[in-house]
Amino acid sequence: MPTVLRIGSYRFFFYSNEMGEPPHIHIQSERKLAKFWLQPVQLASSTRFPAHELNALRRLVEENKAHLLEAWNGYFGA
Repeated sequence: MPTVLRIGSYRFFFYSNEMGEPPHIHIQSERKLAKFWLQPVQLASSTRFPAHELNALRRLVEENKAHLLEAWNGYFGA
């Protein structure tokens, strides 16, 4: 479960067994979890995050998209 980025209380990561899926990132903070597709950036799923926080997370994913894609491609060899 490689951690790609940390911003405040948010941990951005992906699971090592997700090679068959399109590029995406999971974000965890305490007991809250979200998953965003990276191309295009779009919410895939969410548990316990309120809407206003998901909007802020989407902006963070957009701002860090190049780094997140680089980490995904570097790990999975795409």
